[in-house]
Amino acid sequence: MSQIVDDATAATEPGVDHPDDADQRRLGERLQRLRTARKWSLTELAEESGVSRAMINRVERGVSSPTATILGRLSGAFGLTISQLLDEALEHEVPRATDPDQARGVQRGATADSWTDPETGYRRRPVSSADFPADVTEVRLPAGEQVAYPASAYAFLRHCIWVVDGVLEVVVGGEPTRLGAGDRIELGDPADVVYRNPGAEPVRYVVVVVRAPRGRE
Repeated sequence: MSQIVDDATAATEPGVDHPDDADQRRLGERLQRLRTARKWSLTELAEESGVSRAMINRVERGVSSPTATILGRLSGAFGLTISQLLDEALEHEVPRATDPDQARGVQRGATADSWTDPETGYRRRPVSSADFPADVTEVRLPAGEQVAYPASAYAFLRHCIWVVDGVLEVVVGGEPTRLGAGDRIELGDPADVVYRNPGAEPVRYVVVVVRAPRGRE
């Protein structure tokens, strides 16, 4: 069984409205639906994911926002990509039927959803839609920060990373590779991965994964 993770997260304070409260609740409901569909108890999901039972309970109740590492562990337990896990939790704006963008398949940048790790400020913004056969995600990682994902988060994926701006260090199975703007790397067999920004400026990169079919849910 993988090491149990119980990261400190930004919990919602009683009686105080936070702009991300609704997203936290929807994500919690999404996790609970997935767990219920598999007939898993909190303990069983904790064993599958390596995330503590107490943390899963807090996330499901919408009182804690999970870190990127926790999301990676949970998505791996369900056989989903992180984008798939977040997709139904984020509130999508439905364009008007008369909106010409809808007919052309256009999504404007100003309306795009994003998710931010409360611990590091790491931000994910989907580029592709939920119906596209691959996940394409723009990521911004602040200077000096790092995000770790377990091998289980990549068990069903082919994975390519392309750096747009800045410097990104990708540590795969303990082996670091430094990438600059324009560089890319394709990951092979599932392994623990750390994304690290060693520079003084934010790094922006694009992650492309060929994901497991939705039928795995």
